[in-house]
Amino acid sequence: MSSLSKTALSMLDLVPVRAGGTVAEALKQSTELAQHVERLGFNRFWLAEHHNMDGIASSATALLIGHVAGKTSRIRVGSGGIMLPNHPPMVVAENFGTLAALYPGRIDLGLGRAPGADQATMRALRRDRLSNGDDFPEQVAELRALLAPAQPGQRLVATPGAGSDIPVWLLGSSLFSAQLAAHLGLPYAFASHFAPRFLFDALRMYRELFRPSAVLDKPYVMIGAPVVAAPTDEEAAFLSTSAQQKILALMRGQSLKLQPPVNDMDARWDPAEQHSVEAFLGVSVVGGPERVKAGLTELVERTQADELMLVTDVYDPALRLRSCDIVASVWKS
Repeated sequence: MSSLSKTALSMLDLVPVRAGGTVAEALKQSTELAQHVERLGFNRFWLAEHHNMDGIASSATALLIGHVAGKTSRIRVGSGGIMLPNHPPMVVAENFGTLAALYPGRIDLGLGRAPGADQATMRALRRDRLSNGDDFPEQVAELRALLAPAQPGQRLVATPGAGSDIPVWLLGSSLFSAQLAAHLGLPYAFASHFAPRFLFDALRMYRELFRPSAVLDKPYVMIGAPVVAAPTDEEAAFLSTSAQQKILALMRGQSLKLQPPVNDMDARWDPAEQHSVEAFLGVSVVGGPERVKAGLTELVERTQADELMLVTDVYDPALRLRSCDIVASVWKS
């Protein structure tokens, strides 16, 4: 059995809005993507919370999780993640408790400590609670208590939510959540799909500091990876320019609507921007079947990840589905 076939395969979606497209179309395409990867045998389909970002339609994350779960039957659906400082733990517990009651055994709750937004949007979301994330451990503890079975005399009970036993994941792109996940004995997902710089340091710290818990007896790691697969290396490189343009636009503060691929990125960025975009996408795997298999195998072997979560920004929705087909085929080979 290959190292790939022993590793679980999942998908992260930010519900990208295409240039010339609509939010309604993006939501429909995201749902179709979830249905497609479910048929391919993917383990999870997660949606990420972002706000005030033109081109990303996943802001109402819990609503989307319910919609996608209702349109699928087996695949686990969850948050990658809910930015906990933006929300009272009670609200998160009730939302996800409701989802768990509707779709038993299929809901994941991934938690992050970043705002998922700019400072002005963060203030609008949080109103009278301008946390910088330093109290994230306390928020996680409060939320987990609300999701646990209610205790005699407990005054604050999430209904639904209490006793729902929803799997909680900690997400991160630095060392903070790696340490917290290890201390709590929780599964850990690293956001290497956009911030690979601390990937190996975070995984090493998580594994070295891990304390067995009622949830896990040993560490469990999932990592994000930008992947674009096509029949040939050349076509995959061409299609991947949509993701490159998106990151370039993010750096420039421009619209994040997904742009059609282009033949020449050199005409669109300067050398410093190119370096920054390539660093952002540092663990990306782009190519035809053989190159994709080799790249994913190397990534899994270097990280010893238990699960890989793909991010595939391809302008044409049909070609995004095709990319997933190619990955699934090399995964099993």
